Formats: sequence, C-alpha cells, structure tokens
Amino acid sequence: MRDISLILLAAGNSTRFGLPVKKQWLYQGDIPLWQYVANNFSSYYNFSQIVIVGNKNELKLMKKFANFTFVEGGDSRQESLTNALSKIKSDFVLVNDVARCCVESTLVSNLIKKAKVGSCVTPAIKVNDTTYFESKPIEREKLLRVQTPQLSCTKTLKELLKSAKEFTDESSLFFSANKEVIFTEGSKSAEKLTYKDDLQLLTCLKKPLNEPRVGFGIDIHAFEENKKMYLCGVEIDSTLGFKAHSDGDVAIHALIDALLGAASLGDIGELFPDTSSKFKDIDSKELLKEVVNLIKGVGYKIINCDISIVAQKPKILPYKEKMSRKLSEILDISESRLNIKATTAEKLGFVGRAEGVTVYATATLNYYNWGQHEN
Repeated sequence: MRDISLILLAAGNSTRFGLPVKKQWLYQGDIPLWQYVANNFSSYYNFSQIVIVGNKNELKLMKKFANFTFVEGGDSRQESLTNALSKIKSDFVLVNDVARCCVESTLVSNLIKKAKVGSCVTPAIKVNDTTYFESKPIEREKLLRVQTPQLSCTKTLKELLKSAKEFTDESSLFFSANKEVIFTEGSKSAEKLTYKDDLQLLTCLKKPLNEPRVGFGIDIHAFEENKKMYLCGVEIDSTLGFKAHSDGDVAIHALIDALLGAASLGDIGELFPDTSSKFKDIDSKELLKEVVNLIKGVGYKIINCDISIVAQKPKILPYKEKMSRKLSEILDISESRLNIKATTAEKLGFVGRAEGVTVYATATLNYYNWGQHEN
C-alpha cells in the first residue's frame, strides 16, 4: 500500500454559488458537505493523514465534527494548499476541492495505481461537443477537461509551490515546470459544484435533516451617565447609556449569544473581544449583521428569536414596534418570528435598584434547506 495523504480544500467563500450558505456547509443529513466528502474518501483508502483546509472563522466549528487535521486557508487556492502541505509527511498527496463532492472510489483507485515519483496524476474527460475558440472551431478530439482529485508526488509539489505563480490546479503547475503529468479517465459523476443549479445534477447529495437547534443568551450591563442608550438597535430617550466596550446594546448582545449558541459557534466575547480596539464603541447592529452572515454561511437558517428585557427603567413599551422592525430586518425573518418582551425586577436586586438592565434571549435555527433553493 502506498503512503498517501489526503487534502480537502474547503476554505472558499462560494462567491459564484448564488445561495447564502457556503458550499462546504451544505448539510447532508446532519453533517456538512466537507465532512461528507471526507468520510467518503476515508472509505476508499487508508490515508496516512487527512487534512481539511477551512476558513479561519469556521475552523473552531469544524473541529467539533470530526477528528481530522485542520488548517487555516489562505487568500488563494495555492496559498491554502501550501498551508496544508506543511502538515504532510507522506510520499504522495491526493488533493481534492470539496466542491468536487461526488467522486467515486474507482476514480481514486485509478489515480493511485498510476502514482509515480516526481509526477502528477490527474483525471480528465473528453469534450463531446463542438467547441469554438475565438469564434473558430477547434479539434475537440485534442481537448481534455481536467478534474480533481489529483495525486502528486509530495516532495515535488512542495518544491514547485515555493517559486510558482498562481495555478488553478496541480497538473498545470507540474506542466509549467516540465514535470510529468499522467492522465487517467475521469468521471461525469465528479462534476464540480459551482452554481446553485448544479445541485440538481449531483445525485449523490442528500437532503438536510429537519432538526431545530436552540440557543440561549444572557447579558447584563450597568448604566453609565452621559452616554447614548441603545436597545435592540434602537436609540432610547434617556440620559443614561450602558457601560461597555461597544455601544452597549445589551439586548443585541444577548441575542448574538443565543444565535452563536444554537450554531455551536462559541460566544460574543470570542468573536468580538473587548480587548480589541476594532470594536471600541462599535454599533452592535454591525456585530449582529456579521453573526447573521456567519450563521447563514455555515449552513443554518434562523427560524425565530425571543427576547426578554428586564429593566426597572427605561420603559420599553413605546419602542417595541420599532425594535421589532429593526431586528427582523437584520435577522432576515418576519416580525411574526420575533418576539420582544419586557418586565421589571419589582425593585429587587441590581436591576430593581435601577443600576442596569438584564436581557435573556433564545434563538431557534434549522439546517438550510438547499433542496428548495431558498433565499
């Protein structure tokens, strides 16, 4: 058995995909696509190592799913590959883009059979249609459409990447350096997921589970004189604000923690540390927008949120409708799926003495139903 490691590239932003969820986070049942692909490859061959390259904001979540080696991706495919190769010690390395998600075992076996020191083995399929280049027909018999995964000699690949310009795959990198590229028959099932309509063509994919996930958040802030007060993104008529590193919107902070909790993404302090000058006096609505985009990107849809504001002062009732409109717009849900409640502390404790405000929040998410191409 050859000494081979596997690298799966899953750090992209899916800019061409056309859905709010990133491709690597399309849930297959209750696991994300990157893990689904990794599990399939694991069943095809006993790889020495399996390295997953992920977005730096998603690595912590990725590590909760599986016991692979995880590496932070770069600004390009080539940079991501270089980062992953720093972990590879095997003689050969198989590299696949997670968007190439329906690769069959026979394709992998055929690549491994042709492994050769100093070379790159790549699958390719012939072009069947009449093809034009610069408005002139060309001989399609001479054309090959290259796919992944591609199997490379690790030592050679590492050397070539040190001085290389940007290349779209390993085969073109090897070719540019006059290194041997060995072709093997590709597969129509190994088409790449690029646009949302491609989902209809990839028959190996499974639908996500209909399984709600609930998160809970709580935040407490003391009052501060001569500072503007914001609650649920709305400015409150008051001489008091909240003592905080940001604008102190205690309601949004509790809501952020509820959303992060439902998605297993940690807490607001991890994502937006109060030791960073970047978040000094920041508008909490901007933090919430970032969290909503993060949650959508990793495969979830917000179903509903419930907020309870405990305050002796100010009076919340006059602002509730405006609060609801503001938050529902940011959360991208109907106001019917958002509830804001308010109560006093009956003059008991910290809140009852009118020294600050406490807010509790819950959030319910579900896996994004990509089969319906929701917006």
